[in-house]
Amino acid sequence: KARGGTARRQWMAARLKRCVVRRRDGPEQHGVAASCLRELRDKACGVLAIDKAREPITLVLAEDGTIVDDEDYFLCLPSNTKFVALAKDEKWSSKSLDSGTSWLSESVDEVDSAVEKWKQLARQLKDDLSNIILMSEEDLQVLIDVPRSDLAAELTQSETKIQVLQDTLQQVLDRREEERQSRQLLELYLEALKTEDSILSKVGEPAAAPRKEMDVVDTGTSSTDTSATTALSDQVLAALKEKPAPELCLDSRDLEKVLKENAAALASALGWDKQKAGALQDACDQELSKRLKQVQTLHSLRSTSKGKKTLPWGDWPSSKRKK
Repeated sequence: KARGGTARRQWMAARLKRCVVRRRDGPEQHGVAASCLRELRDKACGVLAIDKAREPITLVLAEDGTIVDDEDYFLCLPSNTKFVALAKDEKWSSKSLDSGTSWLSESVDEVDSAVEKWKQLARQLKDDLSNIILMSEEDLQVLIDVPRSDLAAELTQSETKIQVLQDTLQQVLDRREEERQSRQLLELYLEALKTEDSILSKVGEPAAAPRKEMDVVDTGTSSTDTSATTALSDQVLAALKEKPAPELCLDSRDLEKVLKENAAALASALGWDKQKAGALQDACDQELSKRLKQVQTLHSLRSTSKGKKTLPWGDWPSSKRKK
């Protein structure tokens, strides 16, 4: 029976096609294995958290927007084909929804949709290495995971320099994680102090007289008010709501979008009160300002020393970090 079960699992695995799915307005990708289009649609809705009200979804090729609705065509596609899942009334587009950010060297609007994401990111670094500072944690990890030979060919650099570059990217990623952990420890410490103070104050207080219940007046300022709308993508909202110190994981364009949001709309979208949403925007503002100052400092140093505004490859500091 054990041998029969193993054979069946191997047969089932052979029927499964490995695919990569993402939403139209987000770069986050998910690996999914499916034996048919219907199964791929169902799994895509699950991993991408697409609301039932927005189904049925349409699957298109991320490369050029070709709609994949034929089972035979799906079976002919190679393994690891990338799909974009479009919810009801959504349409595929090679254009980025954000056109208000000017600090990235190459606008996503101008990038051929057929170019893989890591190549788009590599082009940004080819123009100016200081763009590393402005990238999201996900973008940094994408470039770290690219085979060294492929990245060297794309950037026309030696593999030795690419090793230094990837080590530098890993250091930036590590520093953000260390900062996140430090903030979490500080928050836990402050929360513990508040709890201790609250316990001590209650011990010293006389028993309070029972209070009469008062009617609650609805002021119409509930944090879950759905009348306010937000332009942020579902992926960004999920990061803001679920990740600790989310400002550290977003790229600078997304940070700018969060700052442009109306505080009430942001609070409504996240299910928070306005004070908490305001604190989040302050944190995003501080992180964005810090990154831009770092970029300006690097450019200023280069301009002062050699009259250049970008960081050339030959002068990028060597890294002693080992992978």
